[in-house]
Amino acid sequence: MRRHRDDVNAHRRRRQLGVALSLTLLASLILAPTALAGFITPKSGGSPNANGIASLYKVILVVAVIVFLIVEGALVYSVYRFRARKGAVAAQIHGDTRLEIGWTAAAALILVVITIVTFAELPGIVNAPDSNANAILSASTTQPTPPNGKKVSICVQGRQYIWRYSYGAGCENSAYAARLPYSYTEMIAPEGETVVLTIQSNDVIHSWWIPSLGGKVDAVPGFTTYTWFKALHPGLFHGQCAQLCGRGHAAMVATVRVVPPAQYAAWLARQAQLIRAANSQVTQLRQSLTQSGNL
Repeated sequence: MRRHRDDVNAHRRRRQLGVALSLTLLASLILAPTALAGFITPKSGGSPNANGIASLYKVILVVAVIVFLIVEGALVYSVYRFRARKGAVAAQIHGDTRLEIGWTAAAALILVVITIVTFAELPGIVNAPDSNANAILSASTTQPTPPNGKKVSICVQGRQYIWRYSYGAGCENSAYAARLPYSYTEMIAPEGETVVLTIQSNDVIHSWWIPSLGGKVDAVPGFTTYTWFKALHPGLFHGQCAQLCGRGHAAMVATVRVVPPAQYAAWLARQAQLIRAANSQVTQLRQSLTQSGNL
């Protein structure tokens, strides 16, 4: 009698433990979007394409977690429910047609759902949108192109071990000749405007990635790749070269400082003024050295 009571108590404790574990897993799933934001799921919130990538990731993650819990739950139940007992003889079952059709159909349905969600989110990830109505834009035919054909053009050049940014249409071919504004490590970008990035490498393969603004894009020597973002609010967004490019790879950080359009225009004008002043000083120095016979 006592042994029977002990077995009942042990069974009750195992059932309580199973319920507690299930509730813990459920709470983890509910709190994951906030407590584990940017840890389990991709960073987002800075640009529509980053939000699209994060949404698609979360849908697939939820489906995967549900499938995992069902499969593992069935496994744990089977291990416990059909555990070996003294004197018990296992039933020999050779297939179940309805069960096999059921799990095949369920797997196909999951793939269909993921496919539909992917194609629904993909245009918002790939296609660049128009900028806000008050944007200060430059027109260009470089891809990707917003529907109205207007955007902010910034060239991203990777080199061991720093990022260089040139600002303005045609920056991929004539940044130096046109004396376009530039910066290193930190990119300045306007809020609410569609920024199209032309990405190149000066030496080895790099990968430009600001997680909160979108997916990473490789910078490959001899090739030109493109991406875009539309910053939804001002702020400082951190990133990193995502391709092992040499001994200084870990130090090849990248940041994007998003500012209001008027502040961005003022910054460009200031940079252009500084470049003109520096070029004027160099010209004067060259003339002086030439006249003195030292050049």
